[in-house]
Amino acid sequence: MNHDDAFATRLLAWFDRNGRHDLPWQHPRAPYRVWLSEIMLQQTQVAVVIPYFQRFVEALPDVAALAAAPQDRVLALWSGLGYYARARNLHAAARACVERHGGDLPRDFDALVALPGIGRSTAGAILSQAWGDRFAILDGNVKRVLARWHGVTGWPGQPAVERVLWDHARSHLPDTRLADYTQAQMDLGATLCTRHAPHCLLCPVAEGCIARRDGLTGDLPTPKPGKTLPEREAHMVLLQDGDGRVLLQRRPGTGVWAALWSLPEADDAASARVLAATLAGIDGEGDALPEVRHGFSHYRLTIRPWRWRGVTPAARVGDNDALQWVASDALAALGLPAPIRRLLLDALA
Repeated sequence: MNHDDAFATRLLAWFDRNGRHDLPWQHPRAPYRVWLSEIMLQQTQVAVVIPYFQRFVEALPDVAALAAAPQDRVLALWSGLGYYARARNLHAAARACVERHGGDLPRDFDALVALPGIGRSTAGAILSQAWGDRFAILDGNVKRVLARWHGVTGWPGQPAVERVLWDHARSHLPDTRLADYTQAQMDLGATLCTRHAPHCLLCPVAEGCIARRDGLTGDLPTPKPGKTLPEREAHMVLLQDGDGRVLLQRRPGTGVWAALWSLPEADDAASARVLAATLAGIDGEGDALPEVRHGFSHYRLTIRPWRWRGVTPAARVGDNDALQWVASDALAALGLPAPIRRLLLDALA
């Protein structure tokens, strides 16, 4: 161990008694399962991820199965987890593994970082947990723990602050039990060293923590400089034919909800009426459905849905791969953004 071994020793002892040992990706800690869990856990809590992870590995149990799956299948399994670029990158990385690495996830840091969607911390998490290799991680939980323990000021998203935190993360690495140590750090941040009201009295590394000593746990890590999120509005066209099918449109391959199926979208109510007339040859105002609010990391969206029932599908729609009439019982098999899925469930109930 290194000169900071007391931190790792106390943390591992706490993990043995109080850590999470029954997570599905721990049994077994196979590289594919570890990788999938790490991607799903980016910006998503463990309790939310577990059922998605279990469904995903049951349907696509290894790299080869993921690489061979159609993108719609991958997005459908991901639907509801959000941040869909993660799923698209996961799919692309699996195909790259088949092309470059014989269908396996490579046990090499540079090769891992070269894959879509895998950054420095995720590569370290895969190597340490799947193979026990000595690599540090620096996810949100670990940044919070280290910023408090070492008294690091400045928003961790700043490169200079992040470099300091990486140095601290490497300095604490034990020589053995890297998989357990990696999990222990994440568990500590998720259960005790939480963003609000951390449980310092129960913390195994409270001794030596500068934020606790100086009464700075509410100030560290330094929050991102605040800014007001812009508000945006979209009018969605919900067309139902005589059989109750709904017209869906595949979104572009880049941007928000890329490649997912959604409702045809317009800028305002008048444009929505024109779009409905174009798609189904109907005239007149549709029924206004309850608006749906959805927050993204960089703006807030208000969805205003308009519904027309009993419409006749236009012939040209059938010739357009980006438009598809879908029966309500087939919606579960498609990749849909979570707010659109909720909207449809409510509207079709």
